Amino acid sequence: MSLLRRSIEMYIDAKDGNRPHLMADAFEVDAELAMKVETDEISFPTQLKGVDDISTVLVSQFARTYENIYTFCIGTPPGAVSAFHCKWLVCMTEKASGAVRVGFGRYAWHCSNSTGKISRLQITIQEMKTLPVEVSPVILGWAQRLPYPWCPQDLPAQSAPNVPSVQRITQALSQSV
Repeated sequence: MSLLRRSIEMYIDAKDGNRPHLMADAFEVDAELAMKVETDEISFPTQLKGVDDISTVLVSQFARTYENIYTFCIGTPPGAVSAFHCKWLVCMTEKASGAVRVGFGRYAWHCSNSTGKISRLQITIQEMKTLPVEVSPVILGWAQRLPYPWCPQDLPAQSAPNVPSVQRITQALSQSV
């Protein structure tokens, strides 16, 4: 397994499982995060520097608001490379309301060749939809059946529930870059 792949998987495990202690195994101490948010349904700081700040925002603060988090990297995992780009899909529920959120975007990963830890990450959030609590079991059941955390590009659209926003998101994911 490539070092970058291991770091990406460690990040997903840390974020989705509310395990901030794992972030030091995924990111360089002085790593940089840039966020580009193209929707009004969620917000994040545009820049963060250092694994501690990245961990606080993407794991600890995130876990205060969301649970049942499934983050999928769409496509084939990276080989022995120092940079990797992929689309992502996320499904999660809001702790306060039980509403389900489904969103997608792009990751651009860069790592140190010597450690394989992430030195820079750009996260683009293209869309994030909030859906009623009533569809939560359907969305989470679908997410639970998808391969995790690496999911073939066409699979989400093939098995997506008949929910218009989810259909639109999975169609966007299945399109070539």
